[in-house]
Formats: sequence, C-alpha cells, structure tokens
Amino acid sequence: MFKAFLFIVIVIAVAGIGGCAYLQHPKFGPSIESIRSAAVLASPNYVDGEFRNLEPTPILTEDIGFAASLFKYLTEEDPEGLRPNSPIPTVKTDLKALDKDEDTVIWLGHSSYYVQLGGRRILIDPVFGTYAAPVPFAVKVFEGANPYGVEDMPDIDYLLITHEHWDHLEYDTIKALEPKIRHAIGALGIGAYLALWGYPESKIHEADWDDRFDIDPGLTIHALPARHFARRLMATNQTLWVGFALASDSRRLFFSGDSGYGSHFAEIGRKFGGFDVVALDCGQYNPRWANIHMNPEEATQAAQDLRAQNLIPAHVGKFTLSNHAWDEPFRRLAEASGEKPYRLLTPRIGEPLPLAALPQSLPKWWEAVK
Repeated sequence: MFKAFLFIVIVIAVAGIGGCAYLQHPKFGPSIESIRSAAVLASPNYVDGEFRNLEPTPILTEDIGFAASLFKYLTEEDPEGLRPNSPIPTVKTDLKALDKDEDTVIWLGHSSYYVQLGGRRILIDPVFGTYAAPVPFAVKVFEGANPYGVEDMPDIDYLLITHEHWDHLEYDTIKALEPKIRHAIGALGIGAYLALWGYPESKIHEADWDDRFDIDPGLTIHALPARHFARRLMATNQTLWVGFALASDSRRLFFSGDSGYGSHFAEIGRKFGGFDVVALDCGQYNPRWANIHMNPEEATQAAQDLRAQNLIPAHVGKFTLSNHAWDEPFRRLAEASGEKPYRLLTPRIGEPLPLAALPQSLPKWWEAVK
C-alpha cells in the first residue's frame, strides 16, 4: 500500500505547490510546438504525429486499461528487498586525473556512464540528483549510490542523451553541466530541452536512428534503434529514444539506453560485426511493460545478438522503478550468463574498466549489501 500512499501524496503535493504554475517549470521540458522541429517532422520514424518503434510495441502488455493497470501496480504488495538496507559500495575515482588517452568505461550508476575513447571524454545519461522524478520525494537514489556530482566531472567532449525520461535526463544535472560540455548529442526532440535549459545551438546535435557523427577524427558516434517510448509529462512519443555505438580506430562500444528486446539487436550486431563492450538495460522490468525493458535473460540474448565480448548491466543499482528486489537483476544476470560466449563484468559504481586490460571477472559486490 506504500506506493498507493506515495502516489496520492505526489498528486496532492503537485496540486498544492501551485498546479499549473508548477508545471511550467523548465524541468518539465519545452512545449510540443518547440519539440516538433523540421527534423522531427521529417523523420521516417515520426508517423501520424508520434515516433514509432520498428516493431509493434504496446507500452502496457496486460489486457486492461492504463488506469486499471496503474492502480493494480500501485496497490500490490512490495516484494522483499525492494531497496537495499545498507549503502551501495562505490569507488570514487578521480575522473579529472585519468589519462584521457587511455580507453576506459566507468559506470556511474543506473544508466549513467563516463567513457574515454579515442582520446575523447564522453558522458552518457548523467543523473546526479537525489531523485529521478519531478517531485523531491519519489524515486529516491539508494544510499551511497550517488558519489559523483557535476563538480567531479572533467571537461566533456560529448554529452549523449538517449531519451527524455526523468532517470536519464535530469534538469539540474544537465543545466549545471553546460559549461563543461563541448558537444551534446540527443535523440530527436531532445535538442529543444537542451536549448530551453541554456545550451547554445552551436553545441546541440539531434539524432535519428542510424545517424552518425564524425565530429572529431578517430571517433564516430552512431545513434541506433531502441524499443521504448517517450513521455515526460502528458504527451507521448514526441521525442525519440536511441542507443549509442561508439567506434574508435580500434574499439567498438554499445550502450542500449532503455530498450525492450527486439530484432534490432541482431541487426546492429550484423552491421558492426560485434562489440568489445555492451551495456544493456536489464533492470526495472515488469510483465506489465514487457516490451519496453529487458529482463536479465533477454539481456543475455541481446548480448549474443550484438556479438559482444563483454557485457555490463545497465538500468540497475541506483533507483527502484519496478516491483522486483533491487539486486534481482544482478543475481539473474549472473546465473543466466554462466556458459555464454561473452564475459559478464559487474563493476561497482565508479570502478574503472580499462579497455586495454579488462578483468577476467569481478566480485559479486551486491551479495555483501544487506
């Protein structure tokens, strides 16, 4: 019943804070008219007034209406271990002291990553706030899981944004990062958010599926299909959702963003001929929205479709957004990866993974969290 109570509190709080006036805060994003740029309207993936997935993707998979499904989700009993009872272990690496010519991946929790590749610094879906929600008491970060802030970031060559959801695109983080960002690449429609939040047009690049960016020699950034949806407030699918592939002269990395399982993973694997490292959505799954997030077993299949050498879990370890134990994705992914052709790597938040010398294995750190 806690979720039902929380939902009621949120509704009352939003109404009490000023209703319509509160919803005008820039964190809720730009108007639909601002989002519908010429590039959005011209996209082959924007059909009948909204973006569409490559294959049919109902957001909810139960044969009941949205309101009934929401009520059912909010009123069902929470599983044991929904949130950790002790702090998440982390490693506070000094990102500014790293040699930027050493290719490295560092998980910053949930779906946020700091990457060095081809001599460039890249930041993906950074969320450094305490809450991944529009109100300051919902979707709270796990204790200990937020060791980094904007002040810890070095100058960033590329800020990459996969889509507009609160746990991937956070107003305070993105706005504060602007002076450190050289280029910002977001899915179609995200440019309107960045412009509203103070980014000059010269920094903003919008990406449709299969677009590529060769801004600096030795590094190509590819925006690739995902299977998801977009909704920041009420309007649905007015911005796009993407995954990103990063390719240097010697390495290829893939970050799925939020995505359900689909045929796009095999197509991406064929197109690129495999990846050194992939980071895949494998948490916050639920049978009610089975099309838009992968469960751990689906993530293992996606890793094989992508021809990955190494798999890192994503969309885990920092927030609770679904009704499963916080550590269940790690446990299921570890079990499902047993004899697979890739290597499963489960770093702690902030733990560097040097791509020239990746470890053969990493400890199951979640087992020590009570």
